[in-house]
Amino acid sequence: MTGVQITGCSPSQSSGTPAESSERPASATGSGRRVLLAYFSRPGENYSYGGRTNLEIGNTEVLARMISGHIECDVHRIEAADSYPDDYDETVARNVREQDADARPAIVDPPSSIDRYDVVLLAGPIWNVRAPMIMSTFADRYDFRGKTVHPVTTYAMSGLGTTERDYAASCRGATLGEGLAVRGEEVREADAEVRSWLRRIGVLQD
Repeated sequence: MTGVQITGCSPSQSSGTPAESSERPASATGSGRRVLLAYFSRPGENYSYGGRTNLEIGNTEVLARMISGHIECDVHRIEAADSYPDDYDETVARNVREQDADARPAIVDPPSSIDRYDVVLLAGPIWNVRAPMIMSTFADRYDFRGKTVHPVTTYAMSGLGTTERDYAASCRGATLGEGLAVRGEEVREADAEVRSWLRRIGVLQD
């Protein structure tokens, strides 16, 4: 399935996962910038080094936990109203259908507003060269004027994929900042890379 790989992520809340906090007063980083980390992740059967592996915690969730462990931010987990299958091939097939239809899969309990945030980190896997269409469902809801959006991805082969172009179109009024792309198979060893990126984008100050 060349070009149709997906990397691990998870729609269900699990123990230790950063809780949705979108309705609390926004947390501010040391720089005074208020940050929202919104992520979509899927566990289950996933692509891994040309084969398959079963993940209890998806790669993007691992990355989101890592990021939120280093900075003050509010965390919102993007969940599909119709959960993606645990089976890898079934998820691949559904994703192709959604991409072909330019679909906007329904999401559960999106934040009522993102007005109070200065920085939005949009984190998700890369499926078939782009973020899952559910990320566009989320982004299309809000006015991003005055905000900086940073794409964050876990991937098998495509890095940031088309996220910069896609979020430039769907995040109305946003300034697109430097993205972070971490190979899914290597995400658990990415702490130094994550900290370096957080410093570069100005939300982590040692």
